[in-house]
Amino acid sequence: MTQQISELMAVAGDRASAVLDGIEDAQLGAPTPCAEYDVRALVNHLLHVVVQFQALAAKQPADFSATPDYVTEDPEWRKRFAVEVRRLAQAWAAPGALEGPTGMMDMPAPTVARMALGDLVVHPWDLARATGQEYEPDPETVDDVAPAFAELAPGGRQMGVFGAPVEVAEHASPLDTLLALTGRDPHWAPR
Repeated sequence: MTQQISELMAVAGDRASAVLDGIEDAQLGAPTPCAEYDVRALVNHLLHVVVQFQALAAKQPADFSATPDYVTEDPEWRKRFAVEVRRLAQAWAAPGALEGPTGMMDMPAPTVARMALGDLVVHPWDLARATGQEYEPDPETVDDVAPAFAELAPGGRQMGVFGAPVEVAEHASPLDTLLALTGRDPHWAPR
C-alpha cells in the first residue's frame, strides 16, 4: 500500500463530504440500500462513526449505545461532517494510533481503522444511490478496505452489521464486489 490509512481516510472523507453536500433537506426521509436507515438516519450513523472512531484512534472508549440526531441538532451538519472527517484522518495519523489493540472488542488498531475507512467508502455509496448522485470512491481505498471487510464479514453478519452476501458477476468491479460482500445489491435503486 502506497498511502497510509489516514491519507486514505482523508481522500474517502472528501468524497463522502461531496455526497453529503449534495443531499437536499427534502431527501432526508428517502429510503437507502440499508433497509433500516433512511437518509437522515444513515447520515447520523456515518457522522457518529466518524466522531467515535476518533476516540478509538486515541485508545479511548467509544459509545455506540445511541446515535445522536446530528442532522436535527446542527443545521450546519454538512460542514460538521467535513470537519469531523478531517479530525478522523488526523486522529489515525497520530503516533501510536495504529499500534496495539483498540476498541471494545480489543481488535488490532489497523483493523479498527479500516472499519471506519470502509464506512467512508460504503455509506457514501448508499447515500448517493438514495439521493440520485454520482459517486466514485478512490480505487486504492477500495483495494485497501476489501481484504479487511472480507475478514470481518462472518462476524459482521453474526452481529447484524453486514447482510447476507449478494452474488455478483465474476468480472464485477472491486466496488461492486465490496458492496456485495456487505450484503448490498450493487444495482439497488430507489423505487
